Amino acid sequence: MSIPIAPVPADAPAPGPAFNDLAHLMRPGLLQLPALPPLSLYVHLPWCLKKCPYCDFNSHEHAGGPPPFGRYLDALRADLEASLPLVWGRTVHSVFIGGGTPSLFDPDAIGTLLADIRARLRLEPGCEVTLEANPGTFERDRFRGYRDAGVTRLSLGVQSFDDAALRALGRVHDRAQAIAAAEEAAACFETFNLDLMYALPGQDLAGLERDLGQALALRPPHLSVYHLTVEPNTLFAKYPPPLPEDDQAYAMLDCITETTQAAGLPRYEVSAYARPGHGCRHNLNYWEFGDYLGIGAGAHGKLSFAHRVVRQVRWREPRLYMERALAGTPVAQQDEVARDALPFEFMLNALRLKDGFQLQSFFERTGLPQSAIAQPLDEALRKGLLVRDGGWVRPTPQGFDFLSDLQALFLPA
Repeated sequence: MSIPIAPVPADAPAPGPAFNDLAHLMRPGLLQLPALPPLSLYVHLPWCLKKCPYCDFNSHEHAGGPPPFGRYLDALRADLEASLPLVWGRTVHSVFIGGGTPSLFDPDAIGTLLADIRARLRLEPGCEVTLEANPGTFERDRFRGYRDAGVTRLSLGVQSFDDAALRALGRVHDRAQAIAAAEEAAACFETFNLDLMYALPGQDLAGLERDLGQALALRPPHLSVYHLTVEPNTLFAKYPPPLPEDDQAYAMLDCITETTQAAGLPRYEVSAYARPGHGCRHNLNYWEFGDYLGIGAGAHGKLSFAHRVVRQVRWREPRLYMERALAGTPVAQQDEVARDALPFEFMLNALRLKDGFQLQSFFERTGLPQSAIAQPLDEALRKGLLVRDGGWVRPTPQGFDFLSDLQALFLPA
């Protein structure tokens, strides 16, 4: 979703100018954004019951007693307050609470968090507030408590409904818990998401069809289906499991797109399928190259100003993050996105959408003229990876299948 940022050493000094020095960020520059894009808020809650062998997210098993939830909420509050100069007066269109396993925090804690956010930021009426939850932390009435606390959308990390696959993935829940949690989510929320994975260890097409069938039987308004990939610095990277061959994985993807379309959940993004009106507004803001303030351990953010686009990273390790946030220095790294990197950053996001993007939005979100992408755009059109329809540009089926190759055309020379 963004150009990779090198890890920040734990003992690295704080950034030069204060990260929230608005005068420094508003100084003249090479870009001229006509207006600021929509703003979202991402909140990272880093703890989980057990680190999954495929997971490369900033998640941490808690051992030796419960995590310091109260101190962490204090740190989030301090982080948000220190960041207010950067977003003052802007309306927040969506909030996403991710992890880790945010559902380790009880409804009262989530209620406190959301009250702290609402006291400091202007949330638009009907603001989408998503909470990630795992079936392994599911308790009856817990989801109803999150709804009452202000959560409007639940994203449930099921991954599979096959017990053997769940064991291979290191998940702490089983099929029965996943079904019960999904049924409770449906009873409590007008819209919710189920996360699935495919191309799992030992999985064949029939196994995928069973997973899809069970997921769709629960009638989720939104379904996310991700290809399992072996990421560096994970247990699966050290001990690779037997995974389906590429041809079999492509057949699985074809099955997913055909089955979800027939069930009334057309594909709108590379890994996302939804009923009309139930697309994830928060993720859509990412793909449309909107802004997002990221708070919490290891959270990433992207913020636009009149003459520049800036990316931030919070301190990654929870203990260090809490210390730094409470001291008023939550940001470990802040970088201005280079002018020649903006076309690739924009396309890395916008081309994930099946409907593509309006050419005008490239200028609106980057401050660059359309001539900045004219050459790679023409090459993509010539190769049949993109199609242009009036003021719109969208990936062709071939472009969607070879998305990385398409996006790479926009890398800086």
